[in-house]
Amino acid sequence: MGGDQGTGLSPRLRQCPYLRQQDASRQTPTVGLRAPSARAVTRWILTHPDALPEGDLLQLKAVLANPAELTALGEHVLSFRHLVAHLQGDPLPTWIEAATSTTELPSLRSFAQHLERDLDAVTARLTLPWNSGVVEGHVNRIKMLKRQMFGRAGFDLPRERVLLA
Repeated sequence: MGGDQGTGLSPRLRQCPYLRQQDASRQTPTVGLRAPSARAVTRWILTHPDALPEGDLLQLKAVLANPAELTALGEHVLSFRHLVAHLQGDPLPTWIEAATSTTELPSLRSFAQHLERDLDAVTARLTLPWNSGVVEGHVNRIKMLKRQMFGRAGFDLPRERVLLA
């Protein structure tokens, strides 16, 4: 239908620089090498290096080696990941100071400033053994029950269901 009968590609697609034919007998277009997505790079940075496959680790090193901003971002993210993984809240103000002094990375600076606004809560979460996970689980369960009962009955039936669940 308007495409080339031999290759199955339209003339417009044949002009695309990313498509090429590997084998004339197969006649199938393939995609050339692309830069990794931001999501993939984020996943590589946030994953512990021992848990990354060798190919992903090599790609991460190649991505972080190019621009100086990415190298600095990788160092800041890795140090923050270390603070969170080892529950170390005491060095957090030092990390925030280092991140806010980085002028090339406005998004990292913004993240650090948001952490600084609620520094007491973030430090408490990273140093104290308690968390509100159980309470949040109950709130989530009650909201689910409320959504299930919406528009079906008055107040008495959802109340009874929450109390008995």
